[in-house]
Amino acid sequence: MSLGRIRKRILVLILCTFLPLGFDLSSALAVEDGVPATSAVPPPANPIEKALIDIKSEDATVRSNAVALLIEKGDASLIPKLDAIRAEADRATRQAIKPVIDLLKNRANLTSEQSDTRRSAAADLVGTGRPEAVTWLEQAAAKEQVWWVKYTMEESAQLIQLHSQDDAVRLTAIKKLGELRSQNGLSALQELVQAGAQGEANEQQKSLAAAAEAAISQIDSWSWWASSIETLFRGISLSSILLIMSLGLAVVFGLMGVINMAHGELMMIGAYATFVTQQAFITWFSPESFDWYFPVALPVAFLAAAAFGWLLEATVIRFLYGRLLETLLATWGVSLILMQAARVYFGDLTAVIAPGALRGGAQVMVGVYLPYNRIFIIILSIICVLGIYFLLFRSNLGIRVRAVTQNRNMSSCLGIPTRKVDSYTFAFASGLAGIAGWALTMVGNVDPGLGQNYIVDAFMVVVTGGVGKLAGTIWASLGIGGLNKLIEPVSGAVYGKVFILVGVILFLQWRPQGLFAAKGRSADA
Repeated sequence: MSLGRIRKRILVLILCTFLPLGFDLSSALAVEDGVPATSAVPPPANPIEKALIDIKSEDATVRSNAVALLIEKGDASLIPKLDAIRAEADRATRQAIKPVIDLLKNRANLTSEQSDTRRSAAADLVGTGRPEAVTWLEQAAAKEQVWWVKYTMEESAQLIQLHSQDDAVRLTAIKKLGELRSQNGLSALQELVQAGAQGEANEQQKSLAAAAEAAISQIDSWSWWASSIETLFRGISLSSILLIMSLGLAVVFGLMGVINMAHGELMMIGAYATFVTQQAFITWFSPESFDWYFPVALPVAFLAAAAFGWLLEATVIRFLYGRLLETLLATWGVSLILMQAARVYFGDLTAVIAPGALRGGAQVMVGVYLPYNRIFIIILSIICVLGIYFLLFRSNLGIRVRAVTQNRNMSSCLGIPTRKVDSYTFAFASGLAGIAGWALTMVGNVDPGLGQNYIVDAFMVVVTGGVGKLAGTIWASLGIGGLNKLIEPVSGAVYGKVFILVGVILFLQWRPQGLFAAKGRSADA
């Protein structure tokens, strides 16, 4: 070797020391020796790394094989790399990468600490239809402790197996879906029945169709029970709303002899008070404390409606005691004024965001889902009934109210301030309407016509139950609310209300005093 060549090699070694990593010394030496360098990069030894390269291939077969390998052997740690590849890839590559990312994410979420995340991941895996997901779901179901999450994992695994190429596997999946009473598998089972009913169907298809038909029968039978339970729950929920509204009406109409047509608008005031409280929390408080607006809105709604009721009684109602028609017309005029004022100030539609604890629901049976906000309203109605019972029948204030109701002159002679009792009773009944409006913000929008949607039913409850009778109000609200939800699926909402109105009229023809006889000032009149 010549001296010049030795110097060149020393120079190359020095450059390789300071140049970035990856500089190929052998290539440099080869070039220096006149031997052409090898440009091809050696294939990666790791099959995952090779698949990440192959997934960008223009060959669909190579790309498909890479996808299969990544799904089979990959994990969530590959997601950032796949995202980076997808960001710079062409359309075909992006379409190949997306299901891989979704599968790997859902596979990782099957072991999440959050039960909702695990259940959502199990449900999402059905849409992929990948047979690899069956193994993941079965392994996750074997370790799962939450019953409904375990149910979803088992159901998802069987739904994927339903599309297997093996008829024995499909037959097992059909039977399992029937045992699970799977509502989600109903459409796929019906397709199997239709396929087996066609003239060109073979024996295997007919066998699958027969099994699918038996599974559908199991699911339909269970669905009837689930639908009945949900209808019963919706009826109780509507009854609870009517009960909360009717309690205030029963107090005013039964104990004071006043037909308050503005009761629905007092409920509207409670709903708008809740909306204003929500907006105040959004404006002045941190997002973390937002959910506290709802408990704070309860006394705000009660006091706002009670204050307006007290003002209404002092300025209008007090001059019309004992004159039913005049109180009806006067309060109807007040209700129109309140509705238009709300429409001018707030607009036609506003909404209240439910606090986090009242969002979603609980699944108690297959196909039976109970919303938390409805459960909350049922519990609230029970609390309101108990509160009114103890106030009227277990407190000194209640004794005075009942005394004034039964004999005003004697109560006055005994030193009971009858004028104050009237005022406070009307304000308390108005506050109950405000609580009803507070609760109704959980099940619908807040609009000026909110009270009109329930006021007719509430009056029917009060009249049917017996004026001024707490027990009658409870039973009548359960009956009318339950009948509403029972008739609605058959006849529609409008005709359902017509049928109930006719039924109430017929009932009052037979029993004019309602379920329980009326007592108090109206009965004496």
